[in-house]
Amino acid sequence: MAVDRRQQIIEAAANSFSLYGYKATTIDQVAKLANVGKGTIYTFFKNKEMLFDEIITGLIKEMKAVANEAVNSTDSFYESVHKGLYNLLEFRKQHQLTIKLSQEARDIGTPAVLEVMEKLEQAILNFIKEQVIQAIDKGEIKECDPEITSFIMMKLYIALIFDWEKKHEPLDKDKISELFEFYIFKGLSA
Repeated sequence: MAVDRRQQIIEAAANSFSLYGYKATTIDQVAKLANVGKGTIYTFFKNKEMLFDEIITGLIKEMKAVANEAVNSTDSFYESVHKGLYNLLEFRKQHQLTIKLSQEARDIGTPAVLEVMEKLEQAILNFIKEQVIQAIDKGEIKECDPEITSFIMMKLYIALIFDWEKKHEPLDKDKISELFEFYIFKGLSA
């Protein structure tokens, strides 16, 4: 059975980025982890940036699959968005690479990492936006700006999943769902 060198390099690089971050990862490290020479890496990837981009592209595909697996065509708009968003943000919260990149973006502000975090956020926004557009088309929700609506929904979810637990007891999935439904769909009016 032939070894897929390219995949071996990608896995080693993902491991290195997950452990050390983008800035601290070197091609030498990746070569050592992949058990290949540096030249072998350069036959597949021109530089560290291209290798990183390949990994992030794969990560975004994985995130899209996680979101789409959560959505069922018989679900309401609310159920689809809730399930998809919850799964996406839990994926990000549990995935070692996104954890390390979030830390590096926050602590160091490495430009390449900030750009990647923006891409990940945009992938989540695109998922929600697609759900909003479908719901408008089906008449499930009022006509609204899908971009602003998806932004507000994502920020509320991030606040409930990540920000709240910094100073409070973490909320469970049901409570997050209840709060999301209350603030987005029912509102505060009596």
